Amino acid sequence: MSACDACLRRTALVAALAAQLDVEWRRRSAPSGVLSLPDDALLRLDPTGRVPRGHAGFDAGRAREAIRRAGLTAVCRCDAAYPAPLRELADPPAVLHVAGSVAALTAEDEGVAIVGARRGTPYGIEVARGLGRGLATAGVPVVSGLALGVDSAAHVGALSAQGPPRPVAVLAGGADLPYPASRRRLYRELVERGAVVSELPPGFTPYRWCFVARNRTIAGLAAATVVVEATERSGSLTTADFAAQLGRPVAAVPGPVTSRFSSGTNGLLAAGAAIVRDVHDALDLVAAPAAAERSGPPAPAIPLEPRLRRLLDAIERGGGSLAELATDPEATKQVLADLTDLELRGLVRRGFGGRYVRTAGEPW
Repeated sequence: MSACDACLRRTALVAALAAQLDVEWRRRSAPSGVLSLPDDALLRLDPTGRVPRGHAGFDAGRAREAIRRAGLTAVCRCDAAYPAPLRELADPPAVLHVAGSVAALTAEDEGVAIVGARRGTPYGIEVARGLGRGLATAGVPVVSGLALGVDSAAHVGALSAQGPPRPVAVLAGGADLPYPASRRRLYRELVERGAVVSELPPGFTPYRWCFVARNRTIAGLAAATVVVEATERSGSLTTADFAAQLGRPVAAVPGPVTSRFSSGTNGLLAAGAAIVRDVHDALDLVAAPAAAERSGPPAPAIPLEPRLRRLLDAIERGGGSLAELATDPEATKQVLADLTDLELRGLVRRGFGGRYVRTAGEPW
């Protein structure tokens, strides 16, 4: 436990002012304007006097005991173990509460943030999962927010790769509380193989501003940010904004112009963001030749037979059910065998309702 008294005290102050910060956050043009305020300026936000009295009587020992009981490790910005990239933020978190491995925050390789819509489409979920898996296989840590949709899919993909690097999830609430609760199992896997992080104390329930604050931490931990799917008002776009403010690469996955879930990402591309079509584009963002070497030579290209290519094309065009893919009962047996072949090659996956969807695998 290396967090100092002053940083623990600052964290307790931010948590105690959570309700006032929710109002103050919306009054400022830049969210960093609130959390970069010094303690005395923050204290003036509370007209009741309750928070200043608690701040004056802060007990660092009790704070450390609460962290210990929650099974967390605390690293403050005064410590050498604090991630150097986060120090570039205008308002770096005073303390990082970590469930899992602290070493995951200081990985030698540069991480990539993968963020996007909570209600992602099957296309976006599959792309996020493939990017997470591909980056982790190449030795690049994946950073995201454990949210529903794209974020969770990126984590699932990263965890499906064998061995290091360790994925990192940043939460808006306490690092000891899976959020959302439906991601409890994924949370446990991330703690076992990587790290779950929060700047707020254990047991903290998030306010609205906490999610934007989390996004700045995601951007601060990553060398580059990739937005997979986003509407025009998606919160994930704030992560891209923070990354751009830090002068770090921002990229987006293109999507159908008819889908509102692609309006935000296509807008980023129109504004000059880099395009990510596959994991190789994502790796190019962080210029990780060493990571690419660790991933090993690419598998030799095995051309698809014309029959398999036609089947794959039909799935890409949206024909995913067996009834749509088999033109007559006689063809069903062959189509099933071909679908199994494509699954083994990692090119399709059986999804909800038995429909087959195209994965982010490399076409042969």
